[in-house]
Amino acid sequence: MDISFIITIFLIGLVGSFISGMLGIGGAIINFPMLLYIPAMLGVGHFTAHQVSGITAIQVFFATIGGVLVYRKGGFLNKTLIAYMGISILLGSFIGGFSSTHMPESGINIVYGILALIAVFMMFVPKKGIDNIPLVEVKFNKWLAALFAFIVGIGAGIVGAGGAFLLVPIMLVVLKIPTRMTIASSLAITMISSIGAVSGKIITGQVNILPSLIMVVASLIASPIGANVGKRVNTKVLQVIMGVMILATAIKTWMTIL
Repeated sequence: MDISFIITIFLIGLVGSFISGMLGIGGAIINFPMLLYIPAMLGVGHFTAHQVSGITAIQVFFATIGGVLVYRKGGFLNKTLIAYMGISILLGSFIGGFSSTHMPESGINIVYGILALIAVFMMFVPKKGIDNIPLVEVKFNKWLAALFAFIVGIGAGIVGAGGAFLLVPIMLVVLKIPTRMTIASSLAITMISSIGAVSGKIITGQVNILPSLIMVVASLIASPIGANVGKRVNTKVLQVIMGVMILATAIKTWMTIL
């Protein structure tokens, strides 16, 4: 592996992890297509969908750690929400991560594309008034949150994602959680989720060590920076940015599949 390969992977990690911290996602929604297409397009390397899902699983874990550390103060982390959704998504992601070794690459790409389409639809559903709710008065259906988290975990585990690109719209649209609390809590839930995905990928031998280590270094640098930027950006702007990014990724993924 030459220096151009290392630089390419590192830059992909920086971009994905910065966005991860800013938007409260693990970064897989960005890193999965970039790792799959950019190294091959530049002629510096090639990854299969299985390898990409393993690398992104590792990256998501470390990127979310950096984001959570930034949001740990200020009352943005809803511990009840994190507990219910975190445990459920951990179970689901382990099942998805372990079972993905039996899926063809086309199957992994299709799962990813379907998840992205669902997320796009939910991100553009109107979310009026949720940011007017005081953080200490936030209420939600605990068991509904747990059920959604388990389902998301299975799909996210298959593609090596933390699932935040689906958790965020669910928390905003279905559970009515304010945007900044959604971003902060989503990072913590995704961190828990990625433990299950990483375990499943490692057990089944789907993790490439060197690219994963490069992504980890990039994540620890860029994720806290992104989280600090996200705390200062208008919540409506954050929602639009995430919606547009998920839409672009979904279009690219389905163009490849079809």
